[in-house]
Amino acid sequence: MPSNPINILAIESSCDETSAAVIQNGKVLSNTIATQKVHERYGGVVPELASRAHMQNIVPVVDAALNDAGVNKEEITAVAFTQAPGLIGSLLVGACFAKAFAQALNVPLIAVHHMQAHVLAHFIEDKPEFPFLCLTVSGGHTQIVLCRDYLDMEVLGETIDDAAGEAFDKVAKMLGLPYPGGPLIDKYAALGDPLRFKFPMSEMKDYEFSFSGIKTSVLYFLQAQRKIDPDFAEKNIKDICASVQHTIINMLMAKLRKAAKELNIKHIGIAGGVSANSGLRRAIKEEGVKSGWQVYIPRFEYCTDNAAMIGITGHYKFLKGDCADMSVTPTARATWH
Repeated sequence: MPSNPINILAIESSCDETSAAVIQNGKVLSNTIATQKVHERYGGVVPELASRAHMQNIVPVVDAALNDAGVNKEEITAVAFTQAPGLIGSLLVGACFAKAFAQALNVPLIAVHHMQAHVLAHFIEDKPEFPFLCLTVSGGHTQIVLCRDYLDMEVLGETIDDAAGEAFDKVAKMLGLPYPGGPLIDKYAALGDPLRFKFPMSEMKDYEFSFSGIKTSVLYFLQAQRKIDPDFAEKNIKDICASVQHTIINMLMAKLRKAAKELNIKHIGIAGGVSANSGLRRAIKEEGVKSGWQVYIPRFEYCTDNAAMIGITGHYKFLKGDCADMSVTPTARATWH
């Protein structure tokens, strides 16, 4: 490693959090996040409003990250940014800022895949052994990823329709809960009976997932019950949330168990926004004890979208010389490579 520290400035702007971080030699010195409250009144993220908020937030957020890290901009070794996937307008704000910053300092630019960064969030602290399996669960993605090395990953299976986080949010909306509804489902579920109501588990081939079925099942269930009692959901919200969460977690764990057994891998992690769900965290810990897994779960601040995970990915890409030129463009969707 060079005598001078490797200082990576990282930018994350894929959805509705503007985040900047400074990573020095693989260690997080700062991780600043500005959330956007404007979307709550609409029940979901409004892309144009997200882009505007990123433009307002990005300069003060980067400034705060540098100040918190105690690093001057002239000491930055490279700039990493989320290149894909995400909301294209939001990505463009981060990409343009990162390009300008890197060009002004004449330092390398590093393009980062957002979902790969969620996986590598594990290496901020715990550093799993290779190979390991990672279940990535968020509002837009649900995947089982085989990680052979820091930058050698393969998606073994993913959702063919809704992601797990999306299913949580949509069920929350059906129940009249404010956005974002996933954390509220988790809160109510902790107080309810997970076995009171039965919802179907999808049966998909190999390691694929589907969560559209449970969403539809809950919709029809609530419609039928509200005809009998208009206040049914309000009266039974704890048990409904517990039962829905129980079903979704069972679907996730069934595929993860299958992959771990068939590939004979004992190092297992979860990542992404839904990995902050207390029920899922408890389920994987219990399965770890039962199946002899070494379980890895990032701290809450590294589960949701954040620039620290972009920075740690940028760190490993920089060590491999995997940098981008100024012609790189953000994309809303991206394949793994």
